[in-house]
Amino acid sequence: MKVGFIGLGIMGSRMAANLQKAGHDLVVYNRTKEKAEQLVSNGATLANTPEEVGRQCRVVFTMLATPESVEEVALGKDGFLKELPGNSLWVDCSTVNPSFTKRMAQVALKMGHRFLDAPVSGSLIPAETGQLVFLVGGEAKDLEEVRPMLDVMGRAVLHIGPHGQGASMKMVNNMLFGQIMAAFSEALRLGTALGITEEVLCQTLMNGPGGAPFLKLKEQKILNRDFSAEFPLEWMHKDLHLASVTAYEQGVALPTLATVKELFAQAKQAGLAEEDFSAIYQFVNPK
Repeated sequence: MKVGFIGLGIMGSRMAANLQKAGHDLVVYNRTKEKAEQLVSNGATLANTPEEVGRQCRVVFTMLATPESVEEVALGKDGFLKELPGNSLWVDCSTVNPSFTKRMAQVALKMGHRFLDAPVSGSLIPAETGQLVFLVGGEAKDLEEVRPMLDVMGRAVLHIGPHGQGASMKMVNNMLFGQIMAAFSEALRLGTALGITEEVLCQTLMNGPGGAPFLKLKEQKILNRDFSAEFPLEWMHKDLHLASVTAYEQGVALPTLATVKELFAQAKQAGLAEEDFSAIYQFVNPK
């Protein structure tokens, strides 16, 4: 069975490569075709449009940056949904807001297809090594159909609940990561102003009760001022924005989220959009 994969950025290219290594016959599409070259050289079929993916596959994965991108490849002029055979399965691994995900699920169902929202927790290295955590919303039977593929790409597959719940959990997850990174950056800013070295601050804080485990993965980026992207800052800003939209839709006041979102917006405007989101430290504490 051919498997479609649309979206070959930092995450998608590595996820697709792991599917390919496990023996799956891939049909791939990416707006920038050069990003598909390695997969194609290893045997994948390159589609010129998303609809070409739909014509050849009964399972399609999407891994895209924004709700607008997801909607365009699924429902746009060259969208894949209209070309899929009946009762096909669309697995969206993109980080998008829950209300959008629920709408996509309903559209897919009305067109005679099945849908899973399956965003991932993890960045570049976990994607490369097949250590992602999938947060899945949708029908359990549909999840079981693709679980072997998810197991190839990840170390854990968590069924959170019905459609939209995977997207909801990812929204909460990334909101927390962004806030922790900003708070940690400000703690380092004050500590260095008081004369404590970054090395001592990282060692003490990261190994103390207030240290979130993911911060340890960012330690060398901070100490070396090497913010090469594992998860770009512009996408964290996007996720914080979508979390604020979701909070508005739910009638929930999240003042800390609003402040952190604007901090990331300022860092983005300062030229750090394509750096890793840990570069918020560079914005808070420039040298």
